[in-house]
Amino acid sequence: MGKIYKNSILYSILSYVFLLIFLFPIFWIFLLSITQREFSGTIQIFGIPDNQYTPTLGNWVTELQTPELYSSIMNSMIIAPTSTIIALILGLPAAYSLARFKFSFNSNKYILIFFLALRMLPILSVLVAYYVIFNIIYLFDTKIAIIIVQTSFILPFVIIIVRQAFVEVPLELEEAALLDGASHLGSFLFIAIPLTIPAIVASSLIMFAFAWNEYLIVFSLSLFNETLPMYVRSGGLSSGFHFGGLAVRTMLTMLLPMILAILAQKYIVQGLTLGAVKG
Repeated sequence: MGKIYKNSILYSILSYVFLLIFLFPIFWIFLLSITQREFSGTIQIFGIPDNQYTPTLGNWVTELQTPELYSSIMNSMIIAPTSTIIALILGLPAAYSLARFKFSFNSNKYILIFFLALRMLPILSVLVAYYVIFNIIYLFDTKIAIIIVQTSFILPFVIIIVRQAFVEVPLELEEAALLDGASHLGSFLFIAIPLTIPAIVASSLIMFAFAWNEYLIVFSLSLFNETLPMYVRSGGLSSGFHFGGLAVRTMLTMLLPMILAILAQKYIVQGLTLGAVKG
């Protein structure tokens, strides 16, 4: 009992240490965002300002009055949710099929490995081909092109995560629904999906975060459809880089994914641990 208690304390301490390591950059960025533009002193290495430091909201006021900020937010609010929704529409039936059916032409295991390999594939290895294709079909520098590529790269998440959740759903429940007159589609929509909501929410948030934070795809396939990560990158002013303004843009970019993660915390934990006992 004492050994278990000591291990619990050790794990708690390690958890808090890693939490502080994770939160420190966010704290430092926040301090930079309320730094005066003309402030010549530097934030100290541990995020402790010197005695001449005076916080200000001037950086926030300036950035919130910039029209480009709102256009980049609008682009991100279109591209990231659309990519996530399309990936869910395509991925949920694929995950269900891999959980419930055996494909004669190939093993389900190898199909899963294929989807996992798509996620591990370096984006740069295919962006040149996409660049040429979208130029040929006149989709370069459009939101449609960005959504197509982002969807293809986040799709494996929903297939891999939710497929295991579908495996954990008792088959007897679906068979009972079929005996009561439900179709296979009805069983999928009204039995399987409601029982795997935590896994669906978890995979959706992961996909949304990747689509929201994606930089390389947008940079390669677009010139004027600037998303929030691209807007952070374009933080150079005529007088040079203003790190207070860059910090504000960074905080705004992180804000929505952090809020969604906090609101859906219980679903994330349930979804990512669903099937862990069997796995």
